[in-house]
Amino acid sequence: MSKRDYYEVLGVAKNASEAELKKAYRRMAMKYHPDRNTGDKESENKFKEAKEAYEVLSDARKRAAYDQFGHAGVDSGAGMGGGGFRGGGGFSDIFEDIFGDVFGGGGGRGGSRAYRGADLRYDLELSLEEAVQGTTVKIRIPVHVECGSCGGSGARKGSEPTICTTCGGAGQVRIQQGFFSVQQTCPHCRGTGRVISDPCPECRGRGRVQEQKTLSVKVPAGVDSGDRIRLSSEGEAGENGGPPGDLYVQIRVREHPIFVRDGADLYCEVPISFVTAALGGELEVPTLNGRVKLRVPAETQTGKLFRIRGKGVRPVRGNSEGDLLCRVVVETPVNLTSRQKELMQELEQTMVEGKGRHDPHSTTWWDNVKQFFKEL
Repeated sequence: MSKRDYYEVLGVAKNASEAELKKAYRRMAMKYHPDRNTGDKESENKFKEAKEAYEVLSDARKRAAYDQFGHAGVDSGAGMGGGGFRGGGGFSDIFEDIFGDVFGGGGGRGGSRAYRGADLRYDLELSLEEAVQGTTVKIRIPVHVECGSCGGSGARKGSEPTICTTCGGAGQVRIQQGFFSVQQTCPHCRGTGRVISDPCPECRGRGRVQEQKTLSVKVPAGVDSGDRIRLSSEGEAGENGGPPGDLYVQIRVREHPIFVRDGADLYCEVPISFVTAALGGELEVPTLNGRVKLRVPAETQTGKLFRIRGKGVRPVRGNSEGDLLCRVVVETPVNLTSRQKELMQELEQTMVEGKGRHDPHSTTWWDNVKQFFKEL
């Protein structure tokens, strides 16, 4: 490869700034890039020559060595790490930093990269009935959408953003710090690679505006707290022509005054009188679809669970309905009259004098207590 003076190769003065070096290299690379000159060996050599020159002169340490010793200062044999194509950073590193997406080689780092819009979350609170039976609700959400006036470009209608002269449209710049080269977001264009000299008055150059959007959300039957409904493309608008994000509707079911849900099953507590508990009886219990009869057998104790099949919930991802489980709670009577108290005492006396065991739990408990003290 020709060892012409690097400044001469790029066509710049020896005191050229970093921006001038980058501009010169960009101009030559655009002209001699192999993709634009297929099969032209001379253009390929000129492109490589320009690349080698820029790689040295854009590195402050290598440039200082080159200015003092010429090509010998940056030759690998002189212990300076080697210029040309033998350096640690390959062809793609330097070329992508300068051109970004001009030739599609920067992995999308250039200013014109399209960014997908952000996903949004909306918390939707439902009653148990709505969650179990399904419903359709309308929600209003604040979203950023593409500005209709500028089409998302951020520039006033009739004008266009210009390439940032600081980063050459890459959105990033290199800063030399001693032996290290640090790449950071361009401070001029803030990483966009573009500069808007005449911003759109509607969006003030942002390319997006905020507005309230009303959406109709169809909630399927059987959803539960923690379930999510995805509304595709209803999130934030994308940037630089990117696709919009999605909206996720997060379900939360309010507490119900009667029922507690556990998967496909429903639980409820049913208070019964001690007379019904002792003698048995029939009572009505609620379900989400009306009332059903519950037969309580005699001598029922507090905490007894009764299962009513098919009166639970059909989950959104299930085929069969769960059950309703009723836990009976025997209520102690309150606000007794004198006569009622007398009757209660008479009943208690007859139970004490009788030979039967009328309190199985209490009797078992006292038997265990006596055994406990004997073993002490």
